Amino acid sequence: MVWLVQDNEWDISAHSSEVRFGDATTFAKAFPGIEVLSVDGTDWDACREAMEHAIGTARKEQRPFMVHASVPLLGHHTSGVRREFYRDDLEEAAKRDPLPKLEAAVLASGMDQAELDLLNAEIDAAVQEAFDAAQAAEEPRPEDLLPHRYAPAAVTEERGERHAPDGEMTLMVDCALHAMQEIMEDHPEALLYGQDVGARLGGVFREAATLGQKFGDHRVFNTPIQEAFIIGSTVGMSATGCKPIVEVQFADYLWPGLNQLFTELSRSYMLSNGQWPVHSLIRVPIGAYGSGGPYHSSSIESVLANIRGVKVAYPSNGADLKGLLKASFEDPNPVVILEHKGLYWSKIPGTESAKVIEPDRDYRVPLGKARTVIAADDALLASHSTATIVTYGRGVHWAQEAAQAFPGRVELLDLRTIQPVDYDAIEASVARTNRCLVLTEEPVAHSFAQALAGHIATRCFRDLDAAPEVVGSMDLPAIPLNENLEAAVLPSAEKVEAALASLLNV
Repeated sequence: MVWLVQDNEWDISAHSSEVRFGDATTFAKAFPGIEVLSVDGTDWDACREAMEHAIGTARKEQRPFMVHASVPLLGHHTSGVRREFYRDDLEEAAKRDPLPKLEAAVLASGMDQAELDLLNAEIDAAVQEAFDAAQAAEEPRPEDLLPHRYAPAAVTEERGERHAPDGEMTLMVDCALHAMQEIMEDHPEALLYGQDVGARLGGVFREAATLGQKFGDHRVFNTPIQEAFIIGSTVGMSATGCKPIVEVQFADYLWPGLNQLFTELSRSYMLSNGQWPVHSLIRVPIGAYGSGGPYHSSSIESVLANIRGVKVAYPSNGADLKGLLKASFEDPNPVVILEHKGLYWSKIPGTESAKVIEPDRDYRVPLGKARTVIAADDALLASHSTATIVTYGRGVHWAQEAAQAFPGRVELLDLRTIQPVDYDAIEASVARTNRCLVLTEEPVAHSFAQALAGHIATRCFRDLDAAPEVVGSMDLPAIPLNENLEAAVLPSAEKVEAALASLLNV
């Protein structure tokens, strides 16, 4: 890789003398292995020699270079603010204009003025021709926008055996581990990297255990604690034909990587007019469990659900996690899979059903398809005394426990994917039961769950006997460290049961 930094020393109106103590080379020299070349960016010969050396060596020796070119800022940074308002170096910058220097060098090398004038005229004509062609091009059509939100998915229907005939009861974390192993075995282009996933540890939750030993550190490796790099690097990996699977160790750590997820991964397919989807599978352990405290317990799915162009899955059990991992790997779009830490080992009372008979190797769960976990009793539907619970992740387990207090009266819908949302399944269920409760581990205010309840209230208005309810965590900035306070903040089966009783008027 070769980085070319054109440094004009201006950040709109802020000059380098007031905002930095060095330049790009100061930072680059701190990284072993990066060779740095500084050059006068207005000197054609010097620039050519520097770039030939950097590119040639990078190709031959496979090592990175940075070329730092000092250049003047000749024009305005933006048309919104005129340069004369804040700059006192315009005359000095004009003296360093590289074009007159290049023309003088060309004339000194033997070209006469007439030849130079002809060359300039040809260049002007080529630029004008390109400009005219752009002006004359057909206007883009608004109807072409939505098809470029996502690249077409490879998996659109559930397939394979959810309950493999020879399958054994398997923890959720092991279902994921086996899915990763099968993917790596079947796809040599698959890479797995992130914080502590390498052979020494195999993930802090053992979710990558043995993979480093089986596939080597050229395919399974650790990264720095740098989420922007972890997520952003998948753009380049995808462009070269690799299929990266990366891990951000906790959802709380995702924030530094959001810039890359939002500005690069989510938009590439749309901004390239459907040419460059980014294949990126991002695994993120999430949720409160075992007194993780304020920096290891956050639920952040609402933020992710608002990044258009990214798919977000949130399974509640090992079968769905395995099937979603397989489908997400085969999906050409960026996918974030949120994996609740409290479900990995089914240690929390009430989460035993996260442990399942492991699906077979071919099992796939399409993103955007919900699953009915509990169906309401047909005999009770006509009495309008039933309700649908719409949830995902650990919410499924709170809901299952709460539903036991209302035999036959609760229909439980596990979304499995929160972007895209299976609105058809939600609306069909609410049309059957006439009431709805949306359950989330996030605080309710301004959440995905609250927005979903609003959608249900609007689209299912004629079917509803009561306004949709939303149950979530307390509206606080963080999850407390103390286990009693943690439990007080989070939803619970008891809280869901109370909300259901109110919704059902019992």
